[in-house]
Amino acid sequence: MSDERAPGIIRKLWPGEVQIFREHLLRLDTETRRSRFGSAVSDEFITHYSERVFRSGSVVHGCFVDGVLRAAAELYPFSEILPTEGEAAFSVEAAFQNLGLGTLLMSRTVLCARNRGIRTLHMSCLARNRRMQQIARKFDADFTFETDEVVAQLKAPFPTLASLTREATADAQGVAGALFQAQWTAGQRMLSLVLSPTGA
Repeated sequence: MSDERAPGIIRKLWPGEVQIFREHLLRLDTETRRSRFGSAVSDEFITHYSERVFRSGSVVHGCFVDGVLRAAAELYPFSEILPTEGEAAFSVEAAFQNLGLGTLLMSRTVLCARNRGIRTLHMSCLARNRRMQQIARKFDADFTFETDEVVAQLKAPFPTLASLTREATADAQGVAGALFQAQWTAGQRMLSLVLSPTGA
């Protein structure tokens, strides 16, 4: 699936970007937090959660719009050695929902899982989270319905040279996009300083 429709740059987050990830999660409104974590959570919970994500062996993809992280997908392998199963979780800020970001991030997450030998991907969401269920259906997920929760499972194909190349290409494009955006932002700041009447 192409990223052409994404209104920003989709790339992997680096371990040093914990603060960026935390700020994204803190911007989630009450309902979006409940959809992401299964219940209402505090700012303190999010702070502790974001700090341990990158220590857990997870892979996080994010969508940056105008240089700000607005959506993220987390992939958690169930084992550190040759995992065959994993869990995926997604968060999209309210103002950026219904733009196809969840589907694009799901595509990246499935590709990432595939290339790491993860064949079964689990996703849990509240029963009323129809948006997440619709995204999972696009990838032929099987659903298990419980009292207030839905668990989706989808199978990822075996990795191939083509799938490995796709991920490497996407990573390279993401890094290039991030560098371009950083240079553009720095240039805009410099220009605003030069054009400022006081130079401050």
